[in-house]
Amino acid sequence: MTAPSPNEIGKTVGAAAAKQRMLRQLICSDGPEQALRYRGFRCIAGVDEVGRGALFGPVVAAAVILPERLSGLSRAGLKDSKQLTRKERETLDKRIRKMAIALSIAEVAAETIDQVNIYQATRLAMRAAVEGLSISPDHLLIDAMLVDHPCAQTSLYYGDSLSLSIAAASVLAKVHRDGLMRELDAVHPAYGLAAHKGYGTPQHRRALAEHGPCPLHRRTFLHVAAAESVDEASEDLLLFDDCDLEDPKS
Repeated sequence: MTAPSPNEIGKTVGAAAAKQRMLRQLICSDGPEQALRYRGFRCIAGVDEVGRGALFGPVVAAAVILPERLSGLSRAGLKDSKQLTRKERETLDKRIRKMAIALSIAEVAAETIDQVNIYQATRLAMRAAVEGLSISPDHLLIDAMLVDHPCAQTSLYYGDSLSLSIAAASVLAKVHRDGLMRELDAVHPAYGLAAHKGYGTPQHRRALAEHGPCPLHRRTFLHVAAAESVDEASEDLLLFDDCDLEDPKS
């Protein structure tokens, strides 16, 4: 597998930016939750992850059970965490934690990601987050995935832009992971983790080329593998997940 050309990277980033513009037009509401309650479900957990496309550190998932009335979160501007500023996310994180009936956050480390691949690691993190809830849900609302769990589930594409419960999980997971990246920046200062949160920005790729990867880098990911001069033909190699792109300054 050859490394993508600058033109190919530009097209991918352009497509991701167009997707983000589309997502900003979606309305995040409690419609999915109300539809499930109409069917008789009462304890609904929103589930989402962050960090799937990063080159460094764990993938993080959150599960949260919110009360039935969510109009306050809607008025507060809750939506997909990638569409919010850091200040907005941290304010909403506090609000969500205060009102949540139950919440749980789980991490799956880079070593496991390299062993099982990022898709399966994401599912493991989501399952662990659900299992960590202090109250057992009767239905899971999950952003574009299903997990290995006996609970009834709905996989909702663009769920973090459509469901307030999933958006709340997205915010919880991102605030947790961003805080972790700022802490790890002090341990591994050569990579600039506080700025880009482990994603494959030019700054991070230059640091990888200069210093090589550290034990918390995902060695099956393309830019890390290239910096380490390993065989790039692995089917698990990837550049990034366009759903997980973010503004490094946010």
